[in-house]
Amino acid sequence: MKFSFSRRKTVSLLALSSILALAGCATAGESGRKAAPQAKTKKAVKPVQGEAFTDFSQRSDIDAFIDDMVARNGFDRAELQATLDQTQYVERAVQLMMPAPPGKPKNWTAYRSRFVEPVRIDAGVAFWNTYADALSRAETQYGVPAEIIVAILGVETIYGRNTGNFRVMDAIATLAFAYPDTPNRTARMAYFRRELENTLLFARDERIDPFSLLGSYAGAIGWPQFMPGSIRKYAVDFDGNGHIDLRNSPVDAIGSVAHFLVEHGWRHGEPLAFPVVVDPTRNDWQRFLNQGLTAKFSLEELKSAGVIPTSEPPADMSYGLVDLQNGDGPTDYWLGANNFFAITQYNRSFFYAMSVIDLSRAIRSARVQ
Repeated sequence: MKFSFSRRKTVSLLALSSILALAGCATAGESGRKAAPQAKTKKAVKPVQGEAFTDFSQRSDIDAFIDDMVARNGFDRAELQATLDQTQYVERAVQLMMPAPPGKPKNWTAYRSRFVEPVRIDAGVAFWNTYADALSRAETQYGVPAEIIVAILGVETIYGRNTGNFRVMDAIATLAFAYPDTPNRTARMAYFRRELENTLLFARDERIDPFSLLGSYAGAIGWPQFMPGSIRKYAVDFDGNGHIDLRNSPVDAIGSVAHFLVEHGWRHGEPLAFPVVVDPTRNDWQRFLNQGLTAKFSLEELKSAGVIPTSEPPADMSYGLVDLQNGDGPTDYWLGANNFFAITQYNRSFFYAMSVIDLSRAIRSARVQ
């Protein structure tokens, strides 16, 4: 088979890449209904492409991938090879996967300001007003508040405005077979090979051209920025047209975000997080830091170690200690409840989860004014 691998640099929209690195990407439009106001201003997006993979022509790992796809998924070998022959190396995707150089300490205040800001708040109110029925239905069916769904779509892509222009097949194939030389390279290549498989399966299931899928440099698709594997596991046909389309159906995006959260532990009616301070004269509370993305400590054991809530959380729930670092300034501390950690399954970051929560509150407040 022929894969070419030239080093000609791809088109790279630096402003978009910065947004993607912080938030992710997505697209959608509700079939047969009024489109969101933002969709009217969207312009045609030119895909980021690279060049063919010449140096991969004799690689056994690609042959093994094809063998596996034929054996397990029933693909026709010649057709699959012809499809993969069109896949192109995207150097920009490799560059963006490189670890960031050492820099300034994490700063929650700076991070928050990128997402809890007027553009996303105003667009969130407009989106909620346009899709109020679908959001209400999702809240009833899945138990996820409308403002959380709206905020996630706002953080990810500003309601479909920044959905990515990398051809997903190119980006994922590049990372599946040419991931940068990092300590976790083997595991990450295995992950992207699974995502390449999911891309091909999703395209076959939906009867679409896999090269029509555009997304982030990591292959995330649609308004909610689902990876292909997440689309196949968690996306739902919420507009009832018989197809799952996170690129062109905001209603599918709404239902899919809610379903994802429920499948990752969201519990209807439970709180999210409570502000706390820590006793500066003690250090035993530090053992509760960096304990994973789960709520597993009782309120009593946290209090006994010097974690002091500024308001009284429910005593019959479990929590995790969340530290939001502010560079050289004082760290903000919170008790994250189960639903806080459900949001971190969308993006494994305390900063991300808290920005979703704060944006959701800002949008709800602006909408009722």
